[in-house]
Amino acid sequence: MSNHQIQAHLAADMAADTDPQETAEWQDALQAVLQAAGPQRVRELMDRLSRLARDPAIGWQPARGTPYVNTIAVEQQPPFPGDLGVEERLASWMRWNALAMVVRANQAHGELGGHIASYASAADLFEVGFNHFFRAGSASGGGDLVFFQPHSAPGVYARAFLEGRLTEHDLAHYRQEIAARAAGAQGLSSYPHPWLMPQFWQFPTGSMGIGPISAIYHARFMRYLQHRGLQDTQGRKVWGVFGDGEMDEPESMSALTLAARERLDNLVWVVNCNLQRLDGPVRGNGRIIDELEALFEGAGWRVIKLVWGSDWDGLFARDRDGALARAFAHTVDGQFQTFAAKDGRYNRDHFFGQNPQLAALAQGLTDEQIDRLKRGGHDLVKIHAAYHAAAHTVGQPTVILAQTKKGYGMGDAGQGRMTTHQQKKLEREDLIAFRNRFDLPLSDEQAATLAFYKPADDSPEMRYLHARRAALGGALPARRTQAAPVPVPALEGYGRFATQAEGKEMSTTMAFVRMLTALLKDGALGPRVVPIVADEARTFGMANLFKQIGIYSSAGQVYEPEDIGSVLSYREATDGQILEEGISEAGALSSWTAAATSYSVHGLAMLPFYIYYAMFGFQRVGDLIWAAADQRARGFLLGATAGRTTLGGEGLQHQDGSSLLQAAMVPNCRAYDPCFAGEFAVILDHGMRQMLEQQQDVFYYVTLMNENYPQPTLPEGVASDIVKGLYRYATHAPTQGPRGTVRLLGAGAILREVIAAAELLAGEWQVEAEVWSATSFSELAREAREVERWNRLHPAATPRLSHLQQCLPGTAPIVAASDYVRAWPQLVAGYVDAPFTALGTDGFGRSDTRAALRRFFEVDRHHIVLAALTALRAQGLVDAAACSAAIARYGLDAEQAPAWD
Repeated sequence: MSNHQIQAHLAADMAADTDPQETAEWQDALQAVLQAAGPQRVRELMDRLSRLARDPAIGWQPARGTPYVNTIAVEQQPPFPGDLGVEERLASWMRWNALAMVVRANQAHGELGGHIASYASAADLFEVGFNHFFRAGSASGGGDLVFFQPHSAPGVYARAFLEGRLTEHDLAHYRQEIAARAAGAQGLSSYPHPWLMPQFWQFPTGSMGIGPISAIYHARFMRYLQHRGLQDTQGRKVWGVFGDGEMDEPESMSALTLAARERLDNLVWVVNCNLQRLDGPVRGNGRIIDELEALFEGAGWRVIKLVWGSDWDGLFARDRDGALARAFAHTVDGQFQTFAAKDGRYNRDHFFGQNPQLAALAQGLTDEQIDRLKRGGHDLVKIHAAYHAAAHTVGQPTVILAQTKKGYGMGDAGQGRMTTHQQKKLEREDLIAFRNRFDLPLSDEQAATLAFYKPADDSPEMRYLHARRAALGGALPARRTQAAPVPVPALEGYGRFATQAEGKEMSTTMAFVRMLTALLKDGALGPRVVPIVADEARTFGMANLFKQIGIYSSAGQVYEPEDIGSVLSYREATDGQILEEGISEAGALSSWTAAATSYSVHGLAMLPFYIYYAMFGFQRVGDLIWAAADQRARGFLLGATAGRTTLGGEGLQHQDGSSLLQAAMVPNCRAYDPCFAGEFAVILDHGMRQMLEQQQDVFYYVTLMNENYPQPTLPEGVASDIVKGLYRYATHAPTQGPRGTVRLLGAGAILREVIAAAELLAGEWQVEAEVWSATSFSELAREAREVERWNRLHPAATPRLSHLQQCLPGTAPIVAASDYVRAWPQLVAGYVDAPFTALGTDGFGRSDTRAALRRFFEVDRHHIVLAALTALRAQGLVDAAACSAAIARYGLDAEQAPAWD
């Protein structure tokens, strides 16, 4: 801030002063110190005075926020390093091509949607980054990470078009990904989606709030890699361009203090403060920039306000009495939006006309010049100064609050208007006005017909465009699809205790921890393993890892832990391997995603294991998991204390009966519900080889139980069937001829009840019962669905049989029971010929013992027996009396309300 600005703001604060003369003396003294000793001495004095004034007897607190002006004063601006005229022309052409892309698509189809106004406001913010700051990586890694505001995707496509990465044919297929394939074009997704454009986009940001929290944890993960000696990430930045309305999302704000606590000076956010959400002002009756300044500064970030463009510098210099500062202090965002939507004459009358001092400042300006007064986010010189300051900030993350106009340059068709976000079509006059506003080299007809503009390759602008990107390492965004494979050790070495358990008692959670401990010791894989917990390591029996591999902390451990003498003492270390995220499932999942995409982002394959209460996964942070799937994450999510009845005593909000069903809906998620440690070991081995050796873009959700019970040795030759989702565990036959045969499918925690039910059926009811372990109903359904589709599309070929059909042919009744809602086993019901009964745990959880819970939800052995007898009765193999006898024998309450009631 210049001396003129300081004086103006001091003058603006003179109102309501109880002793103006004394105040003036203090101000004069401070000005004298500033002139004689400089800003550093002023800061020292103010720090000392503030400590004194904060004494409880005085009770002074500093006012929040700073004046509504730029943080970087004119005299602090570095020289602009580029060709300003060329960059402004390039930005204008990209604005046009982005607009043309959206409007053409909607003129042709009328239903495709798309956004013009967001990129119109952010174009200059993007261009300064592309031309001077956003560094691309190489095939081996490196480069900056950039999270793009999703509604501005058309602008990124427009730049890729000028760079030669996309063709005009591609742009003509914006939001037409299916049609594009048939036309031989690259379909352009609505927002950044790595799954749909795997060579282009790195990070999905289309769901508001996902980008901001992801950016923070990616920046922290880069430090993790650095401190553990796995990759040199020094000098790399994480840039995030987000919207001011997006800051209302809880995820956007939830990890701000983490970024400051970790001193992530490799993190820069640019918040595009165009002051408008989808429907109206972000803060119509306040100022979002002031609000965000207080939030970020309070969280420990450096805040750079980028409010006014260079055209305002002369006005501030002449404003000796603080008229502008006072006017801005009393203008809310709703009014700023009105000023943005109106012309120069209106702004002369209604802003500068508020008082004689403001009117005098505007006397030398024409109405057109007033209309062209830029906000800071539209001034390349000011943007560069802010970015330069952010890039050189040491010891804390930086946020740039850049004021822009939504729909900038769209004039009466949309600039600053309430309906701007939904604007997708423009009339001929609007298009020509846009052409004129940005001096585009297009004829009236070319503008009216939305012709894309691309200058000759040897034009000064195109040579400049390519030179700037070459200096910064190449094209961006760009995504790697593979990294060097990581060898996986033999299952025999780390999992034999589970596959050959011979009845040893343990929980599957404890089995996992034992396998993880062994994998961490492997020379090749061990360093790539990233254990992640959300403050639950002791719950899951992982405390032994604290000393073994340490908990990651960028500060190390500067205190003596209370339990320092314990074998399981809490040990933090700069090179620690565990990411202990505190009570933040969103944070832990964001860390998992950073590690699970490291193969692509950093060219270094990592293997994250995030273990958590199952209920706090898909149900709580499902949107983050969906975003991880979009960016082709590879790793393991482990839903511990899984199922509705295994977590005795915890109750409604802890007992999970739905996560497997939610996981089944994610196309590249492989969901499993193993009962036995050996089953888990086989799934773990298969998953690691898929992701690390074969480099398939899948991730695994596997349930784990905290219930201890005897673990059997796996039968020979079942590993393949475990992975497919179903294998025959045993058959129980009565001593005499059976009255009928049933097939009992048990999953996870309820498989042991199914085994017990089979024994009862054979021993007490003379029914033959096959026991099948259903490790994954979703994998069975996935393959059965594919087989069904193939058969439908190849009617003349010999029909194929799914694994499910091969295992369960014929019409013997099937009873499938799990610790999840009935919809989980019902995924496969339509793919078998036999009668199918599903038992599950629909309804809210309860606090009680496991036995009581299983009886309540009707998934215990006795209810399974009744379901089997009922199915046989429907086939005429047993009578109603047998069913009634079972109800009486097992004390089942026929009048009890259903669990879901």
